[in-house]
Amino acid sequence: MLGRQAEEKPDSPASLPVFHDLNLDQIFLALTHGREEYDLGPLLRGPLSDTESIAYRQEVMKDLESPPLRGQVEAFSERMREMRRCLVQGDKLHNEYQKMSWFLDAVDTYCDGVEGLLGGLSKSAPKSRGMQELIRFLGSYTSSAGFVTLVSDTKKLKQRISEVRYRIHIRGLLVSVGKYGGEPDYSAEVEETFRKFQEGEVGEYAVRDRLRRDAPDMNSVEEGIMDMIVRLYPDSFGELATYCRTHVGYLDKNVSRFDKEVQFYLAYLQLIQDMKAAGLDFCYPTVDDRSKSVRATETFDLALALRLVHEGASVVRNDFSLSGRERMLVVSGPNQGGKTTFARAFGQVHYLARLGYPVPGKEAQLFLSDNIFTHFEKEEQIENLRGKLQDELIRIHDQLQRATGRSVMIVNEGFSSTTASDALFLGKEVLRRAIDIGCIGVYVTFVDELSRLGEATVSVVSSVVPDNPTQRTFKMVRKPADGRAYAMAIAEKYELTRRYVKRRLSR
Repeated sequence: MLGRQAEEKPDSPASLPVFHDLNLDQIFLALTHGREEYDLGPLLRGPLSDTESIAYRQEVMKDLESPPLRGQVEAFSERMREMRRCLVQGDKLHNEYQKMSWFLDAVDTYCDGVEGLLGGLSKSAPKSRGMQELIRFLGSYTSSAGFVTLVSDTKKLKQRISEVRYRIHIRGLLVSVGKYGGEPDYSAEVEETFRKFQEGEVGEYAVRDRLRRDAPDMNSVEEGIMDMIVRLYPDSFGELATYCRTHVGYLDKNVSRFDKEVQFYLAYLQLIQDMKAAGLDFCYPTVDDRSKSVRATETFDLALALRLVHEGASVVRNDFSLSGRERMLVVSGPNQGGKTTFARAFGQVHYLARLGYPVPGKEAQLFLSDNIFTHFEKEEQIENLRGKLQDELIRIHDQLQRATGRSVMIVNEGFSSTTASDALFLGKEVLRRAIDIGCIGVYVTFVDELSRLGEATVSVVSSVVPDNPTQRTFKMVRKPADGRAYAMAIAEKYELTRRYVKRRLSR
């Protein structure tokens, strides 16, 4: 109802290394925390494949950013959760009439939630097609004969049950039950008598009908009393039994579907709330299925940001861009300089954009990929009887076989287990093949020469503090790679250059 749902395919990103390599699993774990009952996995693992569906979801998300409208939807969700709690509690009980009463409460909560949602959304005047379609559906549904009858039957029966009044007379072990005949209510007198012993504030201890709420189940005495009450009011409890049989299928599938799907949006808005408060930007990307010119300003690794914001630490933001014939960002620079984080951010924004979510950054224009392939370093698997390099070659070959001209490819420190010359040779082959296929992406490497393959490759360098080359800034700068300059800066800092060494040897 609120999103064109994509099917989860066997080779979807969630079933490939990309899900772990890009830390999407961490993001989705945070998204689903506390919402396990909704099973959001298929929605999160089913990225969309057309720009129209993405725009449709973005519209809904923008509507839900309005606090009044979002409050109405969250109130509805809470009523639906209360409805399910009533049903679950009723299923745990063994007294049939107590079960029926919990069912009645569940239906009453449902009707209240649906009517409240329609009224709240109508006042909020949403602009998205999804929300407007929902209002039209709810208007038609609540005016249907079935729903009108459900509401009417529920209200009448609750009123009928509330009028069931009885008295209990206890003498020794003898308990008798009869219809209430105007006898005095001694509970008020007892409460007044013991009021002087009250210490501090106390909760509400009024005696309530054990048919419904306070105790999860009845003991044998209460069940005996319940049986006598049923015999005193056979018509009322007969109506309750008929009501439960008649309305057993009361829950509309479209209302239930909305209750689940809207969590997909609410979860993300809640997730990024603290990050926005910390000064981080999120934007709705322009997603194009034709142009491979992509860019993002002040973007960041969302999974890392979740942890850093929680710890009160700052988050480094970076820009990236590809235009014209440029296809691959070749990232080099010192170790622990943020290269892998940058590569993850590139992949994350492309994946999140396909979900219809706002992405980290002030502004973004992204390509609608058909899949994201990642090649990150893996531990050697002894059981497959292959060496680390052979295993890498098999994995990257498989990915290149399945990649298309609409794929995103992210390679992180490829072939670092081999010699520099072999890493250069293999890196060139992988990059050329990916470029020939038409992929866009990121290639993180320690081999500077890979950034100079031609106009399709763009050199991006992880920078350091000029006066202290051992200190990383975690900022990525678009400039020619020169690993020797970094090495010379380190050597100069520790007086290991040719000039310093010659001076020492001459002493």
